[in-house]
Amino acid sequence: MTEMRAGLYLGERTVAADKVAKPVAGEGEALIRIAYAGICGTDMMIYFGKHPRARAPLAMGHEFSGVIEEIRGASSFAPGDRVVIEPTLSCGECEACAAGQFHVCKTLRLIGIDQSGGFAEYAAVPLHRLHRIPDKLSDIHAAVTEPVAVAVHTVRRSNLKLGDNVVILGAGPIGLLTALVARQGGAHQIIISDISPYRLEKAKQLGFTVLDAKHASVTDEVASLTGGVGADIVFEVAGNQITAKQMIETVKIQGQIVVVSVFKQAPTIDLAAMHFREISLTTTRCYSNDDFKKAIVLMRDGTIDVSPIISHLLPLEQIHEGFHLMEDSNASLKVLFQL
Repeated sequence: MTEMRAGLYLGERTVAADKVAKPVAGEGEALIRIAYAGICGTDMMIYFGKHPRARAPLAMGHEFSGVIEEIRGASSFAPGDRVVIEPTLSCGECEACAAGQFHVCKTLRLIGIDQSGGFAEYAAVPLHRLHRIPDKLSDIHAAVTEPVAVAVHTVRRSNLKLGDNVVILGAGPIGLLTALVARQGGAHQIIISDISPYRLEKAKQLGFTVLDAKHASVTDEVASLTGGVGADIVFEVAGNQITAKQMIETVKIQGQIVVVSVFKQAPTIDLAAMHFREISLTTTRCYSNDDFKKAIVLMRDGTIDVSPIISHLLPLEQIHEGFHLMEDSNASLKVLFQL
């Protein structure tokens, strides 16, 4: 077979399923027959024509699992192994890579953004980007490893301590996964705000305190829930001017803000308000290899259950419907394609 099915980004707000050439694994690569692939917020940025690097036509998708069909090069893996792909591609030479911080490589690239990814029947992937899927972990759950790794990295970057009160601004997949990881990390009270009734209901079902930001003052409600003190840690996961303001208003004196979002427009930040209360600001990017491995272990052991995060499972031929669902926060969380 020289052709395969692929879901392609063709231009702003334009995606379609089509036939493309099947990739050939080069030396040091494995050919993966893809099982499941998820739509991420970055894929939405590409879909809207806002990503600075992605170029059409492109098979997007950097959250995916599959089975090895062919291997080129020495490896502990073998054809038939179930694998999940860690999609980051670092240069190995810059100062960050030299320090072992490959996830903040100066020229970091990603499978599914800078090269063909998981919205296809097959993908050629570097051998060192493969992780074996444990027997206890399903292919469909393994496909959500990447966002779980983001949440693991996010909580690791924080100063979370046993008994801390946490606020999470944004109840999307990353916000909910961050809440799940923070709960396992010892957080006492986890408060999640959003404007989507659908996503807030999901958060409530998961056992978190929810705030409807459309009908209540998040700042006032957090103050009430924390005895007027504020949160020990605020995770900003919505990426807009409103939450950029709220993150400063809801954190306690000498508390910590962790910015997870990639803001599409630079927000205005009240640094004076942060200065006088000695608020710490931390940012995050992607995840390390250790974070990715930890995410697999957390799912394998049942410590983190991603089932509630997966809202839709569609065939690749419905790629347009998948992206349409992801545009509506009242209709979806994580949309996966079954290949």
